[in-house]
Amino acid sequence: MHVRSLCMPRLSYLRVHAPRATSSFLRSQFQSRRSFSRAIRVVCRTSFILLIFPQRPPGLVHYMNRSHRFGASYALSALALTASFALAPAPAFADGDDIALTNLIALVSQRLALAEPVARWKWAHHQAITDTPRENALLADVEKRAAAANVDPAFARAFFQDQIDASKDVQNALFATWRSTQPPQGPAPDLAASTRPQLDKLTQLLMAGLARVQPLRTAEDCPSRVAQSLASWKSLTRYDSAHSSALTRALGHVCETGGVGATG
Repeated sequence: MHVRSLCMPRLSYLRVHAPRATSSFLRSQFQSRRSFSRAIRVVCRTSFILLIFPQRPPGLVHYMNRSHRFGASYALSALALTASFALAPAPAFADGDDIALTNLIALVSQRLALAEPVARWKWAHHQAITDTPRENALLADVEKRAAAANVDPAFARAFFQDQIDASKDVQNALFATWRSTQPPQGPAPDLAASTRPQLDKLTQLLMAGLARVQPLRTAEDCPSRVAQSLASWKSLTRYDSAHSSALTRALGHVCETGGVGATG
């Protein structure tokens, strides 16, 4: 699925239905068709990210300033257009579009991002990275949730085992860095009050995501589709290369044959 195919139907919608206040504001900020078109290119990228992530990703305005050399007010104007853009109704997608895969990859990325606060807590409390009883409890709970969500329990278990292993890859890398350089600064995150509730919420969302991608698991081109969606996601979000291999590992059992295919 191309980002343009996601963006343009919403742009057409906004031309007709944008609130008057929003329209007036945008007209005051984008004085020419050329500047507006330039902003749309940024909007197409950032609105896609906002549609995937419920909260605005950190540094989004900075990204627009740095990558597109906008002034601060210009970048904020583009972001305002992006917010309106993201609220427009989603267009219908054909069966060949991989929005479900992109959604799943986005959720996996969010979960993987929580590996750092988990690692910080474990470091501060001198805990081992591997917590076998908790991991087994999560996998048992996942199997029960899968049955209720009409997801193959074996698929769900393998997928969440990949999430656990990928998270531990990131945590181990962080521990190695902290041992060789300096430990993390500041207080450790509150694992019980903050991080675990986020992980629990992501478990629910990921289960729903598995239900949506389950029909394509047996497709012959599943590995290549996962690889293409992953490559597009990494490019779209300027994904942290330090976590790239962990993200790939986390998607290892999306397809029934296992692994992520090659692109190109």
